[in-house]
Amino acid sequence: MGSTSDIRNGLCINYNHDIYKVVEFLHVKPGKGPAFVRTKIKSLTTGKVLDNTWPSGHKIDIVRVERRTYQFLYKDGNDFHFMNNETFEQIMLDGEMIENGDLLKDGENVEILFHAEEERPLTIDLPQYVQLEVSYTEPGERGNTATNVTKPATVETGAEVKVPIFINEGDIIKIDSKTRSYQERIK
Repeated sequence: MGSTSDIRNGLCINYNHDIYKVVEFLHVKPGKGPAFVRTKIKSLTTGKVLDNTWPSGHKIDIVRVERRTYQFLYKDGNDFHFMNNETFEQIMLDGEMIENGDLLKDGENVEILFHAEEERPLTIDLPQYVQLEVSYTEPGERGNTATNVTKPATVETGAEVKVPIFINEGDIIKIDSKTRSYQERIK
């Protein structure tokens, strides 16, 4: 058990018979009335995001979680196979648990969040940025680079992302794994 003073980004809590992860929080002290904590929490089972407000000092049920590094091995249908880097134990997880799983390439390291008491995987965190090779894109027009025009590109994992028009096939690009947005071209 904890209180609202323990709330921070990434904290996992039990709420309404489900496990939620704190995405955003804000301690508010209005000029009139008691202080409260405004949060945005995301369900780790359904992915639903809720806005919630707790009075300051309210008791919350904190879930103890562990982060473990796993290496992505391969995808089989909708199942993703991972290997623990320390024990070499392999696990298979459903693709529904992975946000933007189509950006994962073989050999990529990810962090899997486990419920400590139940030894059950809760969610998978991809690295902040992934570097992927562009396997197909339409050629860009010469001289049309002054504007923020984008075009679709397919990367080596089969995912489709929007890239600037100067990107060509064979280029390696850096992609933000949360927003699926193009960051830069790797030399």
